[in-house]
Amino acid sequence: MRTTTVDRSQRGSPVLPRPRTLIHPGAFNPVRIHSRCARHGRHIRLALRPGASLFEALVDALAGAGVQNASMTLLGGAFSHLDYCTAPPDPAHLRVVAYTEPIAAGPAYLIFGNATLGKSDTGAPLVHCHAAFCADDGEPLGGHIMTQTTIVGPAPVTVLVTALDGFELRATYDAETNLRLLQPREV
Repeated sequence: MRTTTVDRSQRGSPVLPRPRTLIHPGAFNPVRIHSRCARHGRHIRLALRPGASLFEALVDALAGAGVQNASMTLLGGAFSHLDYCTAPPDPAHLRVVAYTEPIAAGPAYLIFGNATLGKSDTGAPLVHCHAAFCADDGEPLGGHIMTQTTIVGPAPVTVLVTALDGFELRATYDAETNLRLLQPREV
């Protein structure tokens, strides 16, 4: 894996150093961002069901509205249990990052999060979520939320949803990053 760090502090003005540039291990793809335009989009405000897993609460509510692909903003709320992982550098150097084993935060308060609803390579619903939250002791944390084992607390969690109609997001292998990524495709 190649990484490049550029130090711009020698240019005469006090600026923060530029973040390091990460170069993925696979063949470079000049089209890094693949996009589609939804012909129509629906906006939905959800109050997630207390006691349900984050995955179940999102997927069930959106399936009831006929939504299979969406971009979501989680606005805050409590979880009776939250599991997450982080993505430090991959020690095997097969990709830039590798997820850690799940970390149990226990009860937690969601500060803010973003999630995407798409499909796995088998066509099953898939929810990818990153969030900032506070553990029960008040420590601020963040990372990739394990949606199937994270449980909505006693009060609903509020979510703003933008349905992505007219195309689907499908987890497929990306040769440049050596990861499975949600990528748009026509249906």
